[in-house]
Amino acid sequence: MSLRLLLSCGEASGDLYAGALTRELRALDPSIVVTGLGGPQLEAAGGHLLDDYRELSVTGLVEWIPKLPRLLAARRKLVDAARAQRPDALVLIDFSGFNFRLAPAIKRLGVPVIYYISPQIWASRPGRLATMRAIADRVLVIFPFEAAIYDHGGVPVEFVGHPLIDLTKPSVSRDSFLAARGLRPSAATVAMLPGSRPNEVSCILPTLVAAAGLIRQAVPDVQFVVARAPRLDDALFDAVCSGPSGGPRFTVVEGDTDTTLASSDVALTASGTATVQAALHDTPMVVVYRMTPLSYQLARRVVKVEAIGMVNLIAGEKIVPELVQDAFTAEAVAREAIDILTNPARAARIRDGLASVRAKLGGPGASRRAAEAILRVIRSSRQSPVGRQS
Repeated sequence: MSLRLLLSCGEASGDLYAGALTRELRALDPSIVVTGLGGPQLEAAGGHLLDDYRELSVTGLVEWIPKLPRLLAARRKLVDAARAQRPDALVLIDFSGFNFRLAPAIKRLGVPVIYYISPQIWASRPGRLATMRAIADRVLVIFPFEAAIYDHGGVPVEFVGHPLIDLTKPSVSRDSFLAARGLRPSAATVAMLPGSRPNEVSCILPTLVAAAGLIRQAVPDVQFVVARAPRLDDALFDAVCSGPSGGPRFTVVEGDTDTTLASSDVALTASGTATVQAALHDTPMVVVYRMTPLSYQLARRVVKVEAIGMVNLIAGEKIVPELVQDAFTAEAVAREAIDILTNPARAARIRDGLASVRAKLGGPGASRRAAEAILRVIRSSRQSPVGRQS
């Protein structure tokens, strides 16, 4: 009988990892059946979507409230599917607000739970370690420092490395990418990554556009490429499509973030997975973020780390500038970007720091190692005296 996995992810990055994982699982066992909550990457890899994360994804501590009925409906679909045909394992990918509530219902059916791309319990609400201990039969982590936290907390853990090492490949060279869009390969190029969710883009992109005008005053030949996530409303990008006459021109590229980053001299990026992508492409960056005032005030009460940029957290020091909430102004972004573009020594120091980050992410093959670990958990569960009744 074919192995069956139920999978749950809720962001663009999670869907990317889910797709890579599913391809490796199917390479190891072509008969395996993967179903669950995901998106186009999971589906393209051969997974079957029970629901689409793109109707659920949002950031912030209160912005999810209007989506609550839709989130509850998605959870019911997954639980009903597990009851109708019990899977051999549940694989959770980040999206802790949803997955922490999904996992207990599935685990009660005797299904082992594997958390891949674990939530950032080291950054906020350390009490969530107890939740992980209760729900997870195995945690597969992508950063080496996470393994010690889970091991110390009594949670079975395995470091598999970061899947982006295999996934961050530009589609063409810088010269070809820029020339195909009417841009000059010799000119200073700034990538703008305002996030993958509508509420992120609406909070972040207008300030980046304003910063672009200031950057252009200091670096006249600069050109801007905006990385647009798929399935976002055109209205969110009005600021870059209808800029003031004589202002900077923006080239919008959808679905090719890696080549955009690899072709740029500096990236202005929302905090998130894109910061790791930029590090893998050796692109200096300015990390920015803004949320609604209420979410920010709530976040300040629970976040326990000084930095928010993943590259700074991995490095253990602030190697790239971060501009968050009130500090995130057009003037501040422009000041940092101009300095990186015009100060070779600073750009070199940042690249040295990014090299140290890359060295800590593990070697190639993370998705294959995660797939092998998942199959080991399933085999162990089947061989256990209590089996799937645990």
